[in-house]
Amino acid sequence: MTDKSIKGSCLCGEVAYEIEGPFKIFQYCHCSRCRKSSGSAHASNLFVPPERFKWTKGEKYLGRYEHPDAKYFASTFCKQCGSSLPWAVQGGKNIVVTAGTLDDDPSIRAMSNIFWQSKAIWFEETHKLPKHDEFPK
Repeated sequence: MTDKSIKGSCLCGEVAYEIEGPFKIFQYCHCSRCRKSSGSAHASNLFVPPERFKWTKGEKYLGRYEHPDAKYFASTFCKQCGSSLPWAVQGGKNIVVTAGTLDDDPSIRAMSNIFWQSKAIWFEETHKLPKHDEFPK
Protein backbone atom coordinates (compact mmCIF):
# COMPACT_ATOMS: atom_id res chain seq x y z
CA MET A 1 0.00 0.00 0.00
CA THR A 2 1.20 3.47 -0.80
CA ASP A 3 1.02 6.83 0.88
CA LYS A 4 1.47 8.80 -2.34
CA SER A 5 -1.09 11.21 -3.77
CA ILE A 6 -3.42 9.65 -6.35
CA LYS A 7 -5.49 11.69 -8.80
CA GLY A 8 -8.91 10.99 -10.21
CA SER A 9 -11.44 12.70 -12.49
CA CYS A 10 -14.72 12.36 -14.34
CA LEU A 11 -15.16 11.44 -18.00
CA CYS A 12 -15.39 15.04 -19.28
CA GLY A 13 -12.55 16.26 -17.03
CA GLU A 14 -14.54 19.06 -15.40
CA VAL A 15 -14.28 17.45 -11.94
CA ALA A 16 -11.03 16.25 -10.38
CA TYR A 17 -9.87 15.08 -6.97
CA GLU A 18 -6.85 13.76 -5.07
CA ILE A 19 -6.59 11.10 -2.39
CA GLU A 20 -3.70 10.26 -0.08
CA GLY A 21 -2.76 6.73 0.93
CA PRO A 22 -2.16 4.40 2.51
CA PHE A 23 -5.39 2.67 1.52
CA LYS A 24 -6.78 -0.15 3.61
CA ILE A 25 -10.03 -1.26 1.97
CA PHE A 26 -10.76 -1.92 -1.69
CA GLN A 27 -13.77 -4.09 -2.46
CA TYR A 28 -16.30 -4.94 -5.11
CA CYS A 29 -19.86 -4.34 -3.95
CA HIS A 30 -22.60 -6.38 -5.64
CA CYS A 31 -25.61 -4.87 -3.83
CA SER A 32 -28.47 -3.69 -6.02
CA ARG A 33 -27.89 -0.02 -5.13
CA CYS A 34 -24.24 -0.12 -6.21
CA ARG A 35 -25.16 -2.00 -9.38
CA LYS A 36 -27.76 0.60 -10.30
CA SER A 37 -25.49 3.52 -9.39
CA SER A 38 -22.52 2.16 -11.35
CA GLY A 39 -24.55 0.69 -14.22
CA SER A 40 -22.39 -2.41 -13.94
CA ALA A 41 -22.23 -5.81 -12.26
CA HIS A 42 -20.62 -4.25 -9.19
CA ALA A 43 -19.11 -1.07 -7.84
CA SER A 44 -15.34 -0.98 -7.30
CA ASN A 45 -14.92 1.00 -4.09
CA LEU A 46 -11.83 2.21 -2.27
CA PHE A 47 -12.30 3.83 1.15
CA VAL A 48 -10.36 6.81 2.49
CA PRO A 49 -10.86 9.05 5.53
CA PRO A 50 -12.18 12.52 4.67
CA GLU A 51 -8.95 14.23 5.73
CA ARG A 52 -7.10 12.37 2.94
CA PHE A 53 -9.53 13.42 0.19
CA LYS A 54 -9.90 16.75 -1.60
CA TRP A 55 -11.69 18.04 -4.65
CA THR A 56 -9.17 19.88 -6.85
CA LYS A 57 -11.47 21.05 -9.64
CA GLY A 58 -15.10 21.46 -10.57
CA GLU A 59 -17.06 21.12 -7.31
CA LYS A 60 -19.78 23.25 -8.91
CA TYR A 61 -20.47 20.32 -11.28
CA LEU A 62 -21.20 17.85 -8.48
CA GLY A 63 -24.64 16.40 -7.88
CA ARG A 64 -25.54 14.09 -4.99
CA TYR A 65 -28.30 11.61 -4.37
CA GLU A 66 -28.99 10.04 -0.98
CA HIS A 67 -31.24 7.02 -0.98
CA PRO A 68 -33.95 7.61 1.67
CA ASP A 69 -33.80 4.04 3.01
CA ALA A 70 -30.02 3.62 3.10
CA LYS A 71 -27.86 4.46 6.08
CA TYR A 72 -24.51 4.24 4.28
CA PHE A 73 -25.33 4.70 0.60
CA ALA A 74 -25.27 7.83 -1.52
CA SER A 75 -23.99 8.69 -4.95
CA THR A 76 -22.15 11.70 -6.26
CA PHE A 77 -21.88 12.39 -9.97
CA CYS A 78 -20.72 14.97 -12.48
CA LYS A 79 -23.71 16.99 -13.67
CA GLN A 80 -21.88 17.59 -16.96
CA CYS A 81 -21.06 14.01 -18.06
CA GLY A 82 -22.85 11.80 -15.51
CA SER A 83 -19.74 10.00 -14.23
CA SER A 84 -20.06 8.43 -10.81
CA LEU A 85 -17.63 10.14 -8.43
CA PRO A 86 -16.40 9.74 -4.84
CA TRP A 87 -18.98 10.29 -2.13
CA ALA A 88 -19.03 10.80 1.60
CA VAL A 89 -20.97 8.20 3.55
CA GLN A 90 -23.81 9.63 5.57
CA GLY A 91 -22.19 10.70 8.82
CA GLY A 92 -18.97 11.59 6.99
CA LYS A 93 -16.60 8.99 8.46
CA ASN A 94 -15.36 7.73 5.07
CA ILE A 95 -15.15 8.78 1.46
CA VAL A 96 -16.07 6.01 -0.95
CA VAL A 97 -13.84 6.44 -4.00
CA THR A 98 -15.25 4.99 -7.20
CA ALA A 99 -12.09 3.26 -8.41
CA GLY A 100 -13.03 3.52 -12.08
CA THR A 101 -12.47 7.28 -11.85
CA LEU A 102 -8.85 6.97 -10.66
CA ASP A 103 -6.27 8.37 -13.07
CA ASP A 104 -3.34 6.75 -11.25
CA ASP A 105 -2.60 3.31 -9.82
CA PRO A 106 -3.57 3.22 -6.12
CA SER A 107 -1.12 0.31 -5.56
CA ILE A 108 -3.85 -1.71 -3.86
CA ARG A 109 -6.06 -4.37 -5.43
CA ALA A 110 -9.57 -5.44 -4.56
CA MET A 111 -9.60 -7.72 -1.54
CA SER A 112 -13.16 -8.99 -1.44
CA ASN A 113 -16.63 -9.11 -2.93
CA ILE A 114 -19.41 -7.92 -0.65
CA PHE A 115 -23.15 -8.55 -0.95
CA TRP A 116 -22.30 -11.58 -3.11
CA GLN A 117 -25.79 -13.05 -2.53
CA SER A 118 -27.20 -9.95 -4.27
CA LYS A 119 -25.01 -10.23 -7.37
CA ALA A 120 -26.67 -9.83 -10.76
CA ILE A 121 -28.12 -13.10 -12.01
CA TRP A 122 -26.31 -12.60 -15.32
CA PHE A 123 -22.88 -11.94 -13.75
CA GLU A 124 -20.06 -14.30 -14.75
CA GLU A 125 -16.70 -14.16 -13.05
CA THR A 126 -14.35 -12.60 -15.58
CA HIS A 127 -11.59 -15.19 -15.37
CA LYS A 128 -13.97 -17.62 -17.12
CA LEU A 129 -14.45 -15.38 -20.16
CA PRO A 130 -12.30 -14.93 -23.30
CA LYS A 131 -9.97 -11.92 -23.20
CA HIS A 132 -9.30 -9.49 -26.06
CA ASP A 133 -7.00 -6.45 -26.19
CA GLU A 134 -9.49 -4.62 -28.44
CA PHE A 135 -12.87 -5.22 -30.05
CA PRO A 136 -13.02 -8.90 -31.09
CA LYS A 137 -13.05 -9.60 -34.84
